[in-house]
Parts: sequence; structure tokens; C-alpha cells
Amino acid sequence: MNNRHHHSKKDFQVERLVFFSDAVFAIAITLLVIDLKVPSLHGLQATEQVFIDKLLGLTPVFLGFCVSFFIIGLYWFIHHRMFGFVTEYSAKLIWLNLLFLFSIVLMPFSTSVYSEYSAPEYIHLIVPYLIYVLNICLTGILNYALWNFIGSPANGLADEFPGDFIRKAKIRALVLPVVFMLSLIVSIFNPIAGRFVLFLTPLAMSLVRNKKGNSQGKDNRYKF
Repeated sequence: MNNRHHHSKKDFQVERLVFFSDAVFAIAITLLVIDLKVPSLHGLQATEQVFIDKLLGLTPVFLGFCVSFFIIGLYWFIHHRMFGFVTEYSAKLIWLNLLFLFSIVLMPFSTSVYSEYSAPEYIHLIVPYLIYVLNICLTGILNYALWNFIGSPANGLADEFPGDFIRKAKIRALVLPVVFMLSLIVSIFNPIAGRFVLFLTPLAMSLVRNKKGNSQGKDNRYKF
């Protein structure tokens, strides 16, 4: 009975960690939309063309919102899958997860900076994009650290992973940071071309895709 109670309490603590993380993701992804403001025609001639021009002026902000929305969504999906393997918890895991969530809640701010200075007259500025890229890199590195910590048998936080699953998961964790850093470097010479580098992300992800399940080939948790 005591052993059953211990396992029940342990599972509850892991669930609390996951629920808290989900709440942080939900808040961060919601805050992104704050920068999408209704176009104002105050002091301007109220015509369809003026409204359309004001609406088109929001394009950089909307694109920044879309990019960050899907990035946060991707990291939520990865985090959800990652903690599906966790059977134990430790103080170090909690702190490492908090640091990861710290990088997530920074994303609405860095996205706002990036979006505000992505208009044609500002796109040559590197520092606003640098702030955004550093945020993405921090998130990716901390995601890598979580996989490394959870995937280590010495820490006893999860069941043993098959084959090279953890190695590929850690490589995938670094794909976004590498692509964004490459985008930043190219942007120094050509801001427009630098942004198009981001389209390499799906290709880079597919190169380290894990298409096999576990040793029995039935567990979809091992497919990404």
C-alpha cells in the first residue's frame, strides 16, 4: 500500500510539472497576439485604400506572430512528447525545465522587437533580429539540455530509450538554433535572403527524422 501511495504521489508531482509547463506555453502563445492591433484611421481620410494600406502595414507584425506561434507550438509539442517518457523527477529537472520555460516566455517580447523592425525601412537593422535569434537559440539549447538530462540512464528519470533515439532528438533540438544563426549571418549581407534561409528548417528537420518506433515498433512516442 505504501509503495502504491509513493508511486501515485510521484506521478502526481510529474503531472504538476507538466500542467505548469502547459500553462506557461498557453500564456506565452496568447501574449503573441497583443501586437496585432486593429488599424486606426484616426486623422486620416476614411477610404478603402487608406484602410488597406494601414492593414498591409501590419504585415511584418503578422508574419512575426505566425513564425513565433508555430515555433512555440513546436516546442510545446516537443515538450509534451519529452515528458511522456518521464517517470521520475528531481530538483535539477525542475530547475532545468524552469529555465527552458523562461526562454519561452521571453518570446513574445523578442517577437515584438523583431516584428517592429522588420518593415522595409528597418529591415537592414541587425540588432532587433539578433535579439530574436538569440531567444530562439537559447530555447533550442535548453531543449537540448532537457533531452540530454532526461535521456541519461544515470539520472533515472525515464525508461531506457531504444537505439539512437536520444542522439537524434538532441540533434533536432539544435536544428532551429543553427538555421536561425545561419539566417542571421546571411542577413548581415542581405536581409531579405537571410529571412528566406528559415525555409531550410523543414529540410534540416527531415534529415534527422526518426521514422522507427521502439523495438516492438508499436510506440508512437518514439516517432518524430
